Amino acid sequence: MKVSSIQLAISDRSKDENVKHALHTLDGVPDSDLILLPEIWPSGYFSFDRYQAESEPVDGPTVNAFSQKAVERGCHILMGSLVENDGGRIYNTALLLDPEGKTIARYRKIHLFGYQSDERKILTPGRDVVVVDTPWGPSGFSTCYDLRFPELFRLMVDRGAKFFIIPSAWPMARLDAWRLFNRARAHENLAYLISCNCAGYNAGIQYAGHSMVVDPLGKVVAEGGENEEVVTAEIDPGLVDSVRAEFSFLDNRVFR
Repeated sequence: MKVSSIQLAISDRSKDENVKHALHTLDGVPDSDLILLPEIWPSGYFSFDRYQAESEPVDGPTVNAFSQKAVERGCHILMGSLVENDGGRIYNTALLLDPEGKTIARYRKIHLFGYQSDERKILTPGRDVVVVDTPWGPSGFSTCYDLRFPELFRLMVDRGAKFFIIPSAWPMARLDAWRLFNRARAHENLAYLISCNCAGYNAGIQYAGHSMVVDPLGKVVAEGGENEEVVTAEIDPGLVDSVRAEFSFLDNRVFR
C-alpha cells in the first residue's frame, strides 16, 4: 500500500487560491492508495477571523472539487479538515473520500485547542469516535491536538482500529512533542499512524511540517522536513496483525 501526505505550505492567501494550489499539488502526487491533506488548510488554521465566513457544508464546493479528484485518481483522499457549517454551528471536520468520490468518514475534532488559540471559542467540539472500514483495514481519525489524549486512541482501538489517520496544523514551537506523540500513539496501540501536518507560515506563526508515517512498532517509515513537500511511503497493512499476534500487550490491559 502506498500513502502520500501533501505537506502544504500554508500562507495568508485567499481560500480560492489555497484550494487551487492544493488541487494543483495533488495532480503531481505519485499514484497512491491514500492521499492526505493537513488541518484547515483552505483558510489557514490560525486565520480565526476567517472561519465563519469561509465555512461550508460537507457537500460544498471544496468537498465537491476533491470528490472529483478522488474519482480521477482512483484513490482515497483524506481532505484534511475544513471549517464545516452545519445549521449555523461550525466544526473542525475531517473527511475521507473513497475512489468513487463518496464521503465514507466524517470526523469532527473532539479536543479543541485553547492555548494561544481561538479555536475553542469559535468552534463546536465533536462528540463521536470515528472508525471506518477501508480496503487496508479499520481506520480511526483524529486531528492535531487530539494527539495529546491517548484515551481517544484506545477507544478507537477498542472499535477495531489498526490505522490512525491524522491531519494537523502543529506549530514549530512544539515540534519535539509532535514527533514524540506520533510515535507513541502508534506504538502504544500497535497500529500504523499516518499524519499530514502543515508547513509554512500563517498569521505570523510557523508550522512544524514533519508529516510522518509510523509503523506499529513505533518505527518512523517516512518523515517530511520543514517545507512544502509530498511525503510518500510504502507500507504493509498486514504488519499490524503480525505484530499484535507476536506480542499483543493490548491483551494484558487491566482497565478497559
